[in-house]
Amino acid sequence: MKNFFFVLAFLLLLACGEQKKTTPVKTTRIFPELSKDRYNVAFLIMDGVYNTEFTAPYDIFQHTQYRQGIKAMNTFTVANTLDPITSFEGVRILPDFDYTKDSIPAIDILVVPSAEHHLDTDLQDTQMLDFIKRVDADAQFITSHCDGAFVLAKAGLLDNVASTTFPSDIGKYKKMFPNLNVKDSVLFVHDGKYITSAGGAKSFEAALYLCEYLYGAEIARSLAGGLVIDWDSQKVPHFIP
Repeated sequence: MKNFFFVLAFLLLLACGEQKKTTPVKTTRIFPELSKDRYNVAFLIMDGVYNTEFTAPYDIFQHTQYRQGIKAMNTFTVANTLDPITSFEGVRILPDFDYTKDSIPAIDILVVPSAEHHLDTDLQDTQMLDFIKRVDADAQFITSHCDGAFVLAKAGLLDNVASTTFPSDIGKYKKMFPNLNVKDSVLFVHDGKYITSAGGAKSFEAALYLCEYLYGAEIARSLAGGLVIDWDSQKVPHFIP
């Protein structure tokens, strides 16, 4: 009888242990802190996003929060999921907002970094393209880096402005969108509220240019200095009609 109770107690403990292992853990969602007196800058990310085109402008814009006397920037990410996004290089990123379900704060500046499939399957994502069009209606600036320009062009945002993209994809860009005013041999183009850049490490330059446009050359040089970048907008090949 003593052995029976011992075995019963053991089985109960084992069952409790198994229950603890299988019980799902509830996590509290943490939203980014967004100050009301700042520009809201959203970064559109998806699987295959390239690190540099995402992190370069993010670094520049996020650092505006440490400058005095300016309307700084809130920075956050948006995606079509809240599951981790995996960049092309393998970095996992947790999106702040799901644009398919969440109520997203008004976006003043939308950043579209390049992603692995921006020349093919992403251009068939009507839900993403519709989201970009909705943001465009009220945003002050829409920016792209590298092949992010293909997405903006597919959404019809660049029909009446000049634009550029990744240097080796200029030919594909012109062929896919033959009616666009495409500029090559430049690192970024600013036409109206649209800023398109060649991408890569030059994504820093396009982001710094926007900061110079908004805050002046002194602030832009300060932001560049904080990231050990030698910044002089006049030395960066660009096009402004």
